[in-house]
Order: sequence, then C-alpha cells, then structure tokens
Amino acid sequence: MVPMTKPTKTAEMPDIASHAKAQVAGRLDWVGMNHIEMPLLLDTGGGHPVQTTARISAFVDLDEPDTRGIHMSRLYLHLDRTLGEQTLTPLTLRRVLKDFLGSHEGLSTQAMVRIDFDYLIKRKSLVSDNSGWKRYPFSLIASLQGKNFELEMAYQVIYSSTCPCSAALARQLIQDQFRKDFAGQDSLDPQAVVDWLGSEQGIVATPHSQRSAADVRLQLSPSYEAFPFVEMIDAIEDALKTPVQAAVKREDEQAFALLNGQNLMFCEDAARRVQAALESRDRVLDFWARCSHFESLHPHNAVSIVTKGVEGGYEPIDGHPSAWAE
Repeated sequence: MVPMTKPTKTAEMPDIASHAKAQVAGRLDWVGMNHIEMPLLLDTGGGHPVQTTARISAFVDLDEPDTRGIHMSRLYLHLDRTLGEQTLTPLTLRRVLKDFLGSHEGLSTQAMVRIDFDYLIKRKSLVSDNSGWKRYPFSLIASLQGKNFELEMAYQVIYSSTCPCSAALARQLIQDQFRKDFAGQDSLDPQAVVDWLGSEQGIVATPHSQRSAADVRLQLSPSYEAFPFVEMIDAIEDALKTPVQAAVKREDEQAFALLNGQNLMFCEDAARRVQAALESRDRVLDFWARCSHFESLHPHNAVSIVTKGVEGGYEPIDGHPSAWAE
C-alpha cells in the first residue's frame, strides 16, 4: 500500500490570486463561475419547501486592476451554505450577494448571481377529473452594488395559437363546399346540414395552429417577501387563454379546441395580451416579453416583442435581451 503524502498546511500553500500581480493591469467587469450545479429549496405555497436542481452563475467585478484574480471558492461556499439550507427568497439572494462582496473586500464593489431551474406545477385538466404536471423554466437574476439591490425574474409559458387568417380562409372553403353540396335544393333539411357539418366532406379545411412560447423578463420590486412564481405564470396563461395541457381525455381535447377557436391570435395579438396583463402588476417595475409562434405553415417563426415603455428601454441585469433571441 502506497503511503499517503502528508497534506501541506494551508498557510504554507501558494496563493497566486491574492499575491501575484496581474500580467496586464486592468479592471474586469465580471469574474466568476457558471453552470454550478446545486440543490435549491423553493416555496411552492404548500408550507413545505420543495427541493429542485439548479444551475447557478456567480460573479463579482474585479475593481483592483493589479490583482491577478478573485477567490472563486468563496463564491461557491457562500452559495452552498446559504442556498442549501434556506428557502429561496429575495432576502436570501441579497444575503448571498452581500457575502460575495464581504469576502472580496478591497477587490470588488458589485456582485451578481443567476439561478436557472425548473418549476413544476400540477394543473387540473380542462374538463375531466385528471391532472398533470407542467414544467416552467425559470431564471432569477440579482445584483448588488452598495445598497442598490436589483432583482429580475425570467420564465417561459407555452401556449397554443391558431391563425386568424388561416381560420378565415378555412371558413371560406367550407362555405364554398356547402354551396356545392346543397346546390339546387329548394329547402334544406336541418338534420342533413347537421350531418354535413359533422363529416369530413363538410369540414374540408381547418386553420393551422402551433405550439407557441411567451418568454418573459420582469424587473421586480425587491420588497417581495417570496417570489411570485405561480402568480406570474397565471397572469400570462390567463391572458393568452390557451396554455398547453398535460393530462388530456377526449372531453379535454374538445374543450381545448373550443378555447383555440374562441381565441384566434397572431403573435401581435398575443404580445399585446401579455403586455396588458403585466402593465397591471404594481410590483413589476419593468418588463420585456417575446411571443414566438412556431409556425406550422412556415419553416420560420412569427415573433413579437413588447416592453413596459420605461424611458431608456429595458435594461436586464445580465445583458441585452437580444441574448434571448434564440
């Protein structure tokens, strides 16, 4: 058996980040780590926190131009100690960022953290007694500079959209087929018309529908005691009225078809619905939202983007929204 080498005492180990000078002097906007994998405790409103898996990015600036680097292990340990033991709240994020800066005193003046995770909600079916799980991808982005704490929440809602133009063209073809099939009849038998409407021969055309996505970024008032995950999901789904379904029986599928027929919308219509829903939220300081319709007619998407209209435009904490243009 090979004997283990006796560990070197920490005090005797070289610390290049603390003592070595930078190869080229210069201040750095952000230095840190991304794709950190950690468990996360979420408040789902049931009184007991639920654990999920998160992907985390942690950064501080390097304000001292001659210093070689930051202490990345300190960022990781602060995340592990805080997020591993406490439910995620705005206060929790502020505490983490304050710890980041406290452990980099003299080196850094601002800190940022981004947490990406999936939020699961069990949704009831439209008509049947069934229910099923739906996944909502979330990102929380927070920054701290002095006493200025900023908080942003990004998430995605998937819904269905049926094209109004396609619906009108389909109705025209159905009308033309009706004239053709019932031409020359002096009087119409109501039952014959009902039977015709229920046949493939009668409904010769259908409008095109597609799965669609609303990507939303919100700048939140830091006064939130808890993150409004379900509230903000519901705001979008209630506005669009056609969220995709999980557990579906025939009666649910029929109800979904009715919702789509009653809510025909272009991407412009969808974006305006989202805009109206977010404008009424007092704690949303600013927002940016993109509605993308993954067209079944075209090989490209139809996209519409809206903002709150704050002077100077939407300024996300971690970069320009064009980064979300994928």
